[in-house]
Amino acid sequence: MRLNRAGDEPVHARSPLRMRFWLALWGTLWMIAGTVFFVIVDEPVWAAVTAALAAITTVDMVVVVRHIRQGPHFQPGRDVPPYEPIREDAEPPKPKRLP
Repeated sequence: MRLNRAGDEPVHARSPLRMRFWLALWGTLWMIAGTVFFVIVDEPVWAAVTAALAAITTVDMVVVVRHIRQGPHFQPGRDVPPYEPIREDAEPPKPKRLP
């Protein structure tokens, strides 16, 4: 079953890395605040959980910043044209025969 699409998103999908960065920053700030709160009210288990989540979101931010700095390969800007969509009338590639 073929679906009509505007482009070839699975092959050349673009990721909204800047939005992911800001959401991770927002989550990190809330987790740090939660950690401080649970330390103050003497809840060590919840403090550990929120501290672990703060560490995970911090690692996510580092990965996102790394991908953003790698350039248009990971985060194309407005100056990078969209990829050509798959044409319906194009012939599918022929499978290679094994010797």
